[in-house]
Amino acid sequence: MTNQPLSVEDREKGAIFAPKFDRDGLITAVVVDQTNGEVLVVAHMNGDAINRTLESGNVTFWSRSRQCLWMKGETSGNVLRVVELLVDCDQDALVIRARPAGPICHTGERSCFYRRLEYGGGGISLVKVKT
Repeated sequence: MTNQPLSVEDREKGAIFAPKFDRDGLITAVVVDQTNGEVLVVAHMNGDAINRTLESGNVTFWSRSRQCLWMKGETSGNVLRVVELLVDCDQDALVIRARPAGPICHTGERSCFYRRLEYGGGGISLVKVKT
């Protein structure tokens, strides 16, 4: 991982990993189940979280609310084991294909995306979906 400036060509087509962090030093990470592509969680990573993830093989994020690193599953045991990391074309987002070791959401749901928006005459409501 480098923080050296790259040309657009190098960033988009080259072999150097140079994540484009936002002004807070973060990059969005979308974690999907490696078996079926289901979105499990969307969170943020900084450089330390990326390095810790690569070194340990377990997904580690940066908690914006607690202002610290946290490995998913560090208290529950429901870790996300990395299978593959993908970076988008301009290197400002990651997709992590992972093998979950149990429910991922802190609510006990398999995925953090367990409700669907429904819009009708009464406004918008949330309806639980099977995950």
